Amino acid sequence: MDFSGYFDFDNENERPLERLAPNGGYTGILRTIGCVGDSLSSGEFESLTPSGEKGYHDMFDFSWGQFMARDCGCKVYNFSRGGMTAKEYMQSFAEENGFWADDKLCRAYILALGVNDIINAGMPVGDIGDIDFADWRRNKETFASYYAAIVQRLREKQPDARFFFVTMPKTENGSPCPAHTALLYRFTEVFPHSYVIDLDRWAPAHDAAFRARFYLGGHLNAAGYLLTARQMESYIDYIIRHNSDDFMQIGFVGTPWRNCAAPGAD
Repeated sequence: MDFSGYFDFDNENERPLERLAPNGGYTGILRTIGCVGDSLSSGEFESLTPSGEKGYHDMFDFSWGQFMARDCGCKVYNFSRGGMTAKEYMQSFAEENGFWADDKLCRAYILALGVNDIINAGMPVGDIGDIDFADWRRNKETFASYYAAIVQRLREKQPDARFFFVTMPKTENGSPCPAHTALLYRFTEVFPHSYVIDLDRWAPAHDAAFRARFYLGGHLNAAGYLLTARQMESYIDYIIRHNSDDFMQIGFVGTPWRNCAAPGAD
């Protein structure tokens, strides 16, 4: 058996998604993951009646988060719903569904929001200048501020959690929102232990050929959600291997303990 992949921590030439990690690779060390997102995080399928009436159905068992859970052996929560925006999540949805509760705290969070806010609702993208780092309640009215508030409130409850910010995948017309991608990279500069899952740059384009195989109407089909899970967990595996010190003490997240002589003790 070739074990080389398990020790490939120092390959500076490796690129994200260059390979798919078996069983999610090192993503399994996260153990608890919260997926904050919209329809594509919810396993939403689009139905169509003979008369042309569409239906939209969140089927969480088919979500990429639950495919990841089965693949990696982690507990994964779907903090998501079709049509979700960062604004609604902060203003009502998370509170109404108990997603801030202590028994729902995770070691890692994957945030996949922006399409409904920016593309569909036309909310200004904003920038980190819209964020009040002392009190998220005073953030401004932009996508950046609501998205950041989610991170801020979760970090109040779980200060050492790891955050993965997901860009929108490109289409045949290129990046759907370069400003969104740029903003997520800016967030990694101001929020500790945060990383970008850049599907815009490194994932296959959601072009006509991709949609013919992996879409059901305007949303993914079951194979598309499974493929997305493979991309998410393989990208996180890549991040862990290339930032190994940051994940040295992941097992202590949510506990009062640290190993002060080891990397990642801060």
